[in-house]
Amino acid sequence: MKQDLRRFKAEIFQALAHPTRIAIVEALRGGEMSAGQLIGQLGLEQANASQHFAVLRTKQVIINRKEGNQVFYSLRDPALVEVLDILKRYFYSQLSETMSMLKEIRKR
Repeated sequence: MKQDLRRFKAEIFQALAHPTRIAIVEALRGGEMSAGQLIGQLGLEQANASQHFAVLRTKQVIINRKEGNQVFYSLRDPALVEVLDILKRYFYSQLSETMSMLKEIRKR
């Protein structure tokens, strides 16, 4: 069971291992958006966006639905946004520690 959970976590992190895919997830934090809206908001090329959408769908990070000729995307589980928020806090914590070390070095 532990190994299955670790594998699952690794797959999610693999899906999020590209800044564009993280940007897509963050854009979807407010709810469903069309592919066109995401592409426009994030300034993506259509082909590039399609590849990122495919990775996120395959890893079950996002889900999609079709309405006419439009495709709409949403997060499979909004809890993933909490994970990204925790990583943001972790980043700022690391940055803060680095800044403190730099201040100490300057004092010397």
